Amino acid sequence: MSVVFLILGFVLLVVGGEFLVRSSVALSFKLNISKIVIGMTVVSFATSAPELLVSLQAALKGSPAIAINNVVGSNIANIGLVLGITAIVGAIAIDKSFYKLTWPVMMLFSIALYYFLWNDNQLIAIEGAVLFIGLIIFIIYLIKTQKSTDDLEEVDDALSVVSNFKIIIWLLIGATALYFGSEWLVKGATEIATSLGVSEAVIGVTMIAIGTSVPELAASVIAAAKKEKAISLGNLIGSNIFNIGSVLGLTSMIKVIPVTEPLILSRDIFWMLIFAASVLVLGLLPKQHEIGKMKGFGLVLIYGIFIFIAFKG
Repeated sequence: MSVVFLILGFVLLVVGGEFLVRSSVALSFKLNISKIVIGMTVVSFATSAPELLVSLQAALKGSPAIAINNVVGSNIANIGLVLGITAIVGAIAIDKSFYKLTWPVMMLFSIALYYFLWNDNQLIAIEGAVLFIGLIIFIIYLIKTQKSTDDLEEVDDALSVVSNFKIIIWLLIGATALYFGSEWLVKGATEIATSLGVSEAVIGVTMIAIGTSVPELAASVIAAAKKEKAISLGNLIGSNIFNIGSVLGLTSMIKVIPVTEPLILSRDIFWMLIFAASVLVLGLLPKQHEIGKMKGFGLVLIYGIFIFIAFKG
């Protein structure tokens, strides 16, 4: 029965994430928000909704390792798996704002998370508030600077003419599917971890992380296939920032998240930092300012090694 819950949870997260992204983007187009801002904020928040609900469910139900490693693993999957596959589908151009703003902010949030967890082996409300306030400041700065420099690009006709009623229906479907999807995914995953004798931390950093990263994968691959490169890269970097700032920030403000698995601090979070740093390295390697097929294959290969080590260790 736990496998059924796991599969149903995955399916509902995919469905819920898709409806939430679609409705959010349609609403953003109505408000004349530029594409890079949509990618960095609206799409990122919508695709981080599964992580938020899964981490919150896990923390409230006494599985803190899943709450932390869901985010750590999802941030790893966003770069290793999602960015890798997206780059294989279509080369991703890297703009100047990535080097000046989005990558440094992602690294800052990643290092801050590591420090907060390492400092006292838990993420408390005040630390969560710092992360969340930092996210709000980042969003405000991003919108103010991008709105003044970016012209509104051509948008997909199908999403630009969606009625308000349909947007509301999509939002309701997305929210409902995400709620039940997160509940069943945590339930199924914890039962499977128990029956296989695998730690919740391993399940959280692998299976659950991949499951909650599916909306990012769908949004990024579709964007890359449509040549919407501003959305595909902005979505991934933004989602990693949102995962730490909103998912762990908000969850720890509601309930303190203790580190119950030593490997979270001794192994998993270092993988997250390495993958985050690797995006900058890839951007500077020939062909510069672009992540193409070969770099994408490299990311997916390294991600496969990470998954192997996680289960073997």
